[in-house]
Amino acid sequence: MGDSQPPAGALTGRATPLPAAAGRRRAIALYTGAVFLYWVTLYLYVPTLPVYVETKTDNLAMVGVVLSMYGLWQAVVRLPLGMVADWIGWRKPFIVGGLVLAGVGAVVMAQAGNVEAMIVGRAIVGLSAGTWVPLVVVFTGLFPPEQAVRASTTITTIGTVGRLLATSATGWLNNLGGYGLAFFLAAGAAWLAALVVLPAAEERRPPRRPSWRALGALIVRRDVLLPTLLAVLSQYVTWATAFGFIAIIADRMGATAVQQSMLLTANLLAVAVGNLGATAATRRFGSKPLVAASFVLLAASTAVVAAAPTLGWLFVAHALNGLSHGVSYPVLMGLSIRYVADAERTTAMGLHQAVYAIGMFAGPAVSGVLAESMGISLVFALTAGVCLVVGVLGARMLRQNGADV
Repeated sequence: MGDSQPPAGALTGRATPLPAAAGRRRAIALYTGAVFLYWVTLYLYVPTLPVYVETKTDNLAMVGVVLSMYGLWQAVVRLPLGMVADWIGWRKPFIVGGLVLAGVGAVVMAQAGNVEAMIVGRAIVGLSAGTWVPLVVVFTGLFPPEQAVRASTTITTIGTVGRLLATSATGWLNNLGGYGLAFFLAAGAAWLAALVVLPAAEERRPPRRPSWRALGALIVRRDVLLPTLLAVLSQYVTWATAFGFIAIIADRMGATAVQQSMLLTANLLAVAVGNLGATAATRRFGSKPLVAASFVLLAASTAVVAAAPTLGWLFVAHALNGLSHGVSYPVLMGLSIRYVADAERTTAMGLHQAVYAIGMFAGPAVSGVLAESMGISLVFALTAGVCLVVGVLGARMLRQNGADV
């Protein structure tokens, strides 16, 4: 979810001139195809992944560990990968390498005979998620600076379409060929994306040595840190629920594979609605009230999961979760760099993306351990309470003049 938004380079200036018109159009077409296939790769098996992991272990803590690997390893790799790519002045090798890794991870999970193999496979996919940083930087670099918003919107829309199509197909694929079919098709999509990227030209840029002093200064800035910590909380709740244990609850209610697939599709549709309305809502109400409202929605969605008597209520919870995340993510992302100088925005956004991925790791990992000892419903009830209190208080602490993001 949160990993589908444009990172660093989408919001910065240009280091190299635009390629010729014909080459630019060709490169845009190639990267458009690669972005679409990339998100299909990452999400084709996700709706029923928790249930599939349960076939390898009956321990919910271990299920949480498997799911957490995706967030953990992208948290580890994203910022260093972006800095190294800038350092050597070449991003395409990291894109191709990441796409290949995404396919390898999918195959490992498809053929996993035990939960340990699932952990390895999901970790490989987490590492591959670092590809999103150079991929978006390269894509937005194909547009002139005055079209930065258009470029960011375009690549976000492409990714959303890919995720929606992927998640809506999962249940049908499971019925057709079992859990493994979606994993193998995901691997094929990843490797096809790598082949699509290969013909795209990229002009090498002058190497740029990273500044660790500048990074340290950004980490302690309140206007950067607070929105980032709120994003961690949002990701924690979302990956514990929507991309985590809701699928297991639905399975225990008797949901079919298709219904489990549609649950996540409903979430992503709501995310798209939230994304589309975030800008207009921020202009009308201001960022602080909007962030606070998003956490109220997120807490409500989690409470609904805790008390849901029927499958229909899980659809309601998924939609509320998606709407909350669709609104809060772009607003918090904008706040994290709003007062940062242009020369430091790439580093600030890389920091934001890397830190919020901690929530993607901790959500399923911590919730899995707690659910094993006290039950899923109680864990979600406690999570809803913490989300409400911490989220609303954190929103009130945001910079007062940050209302017009």
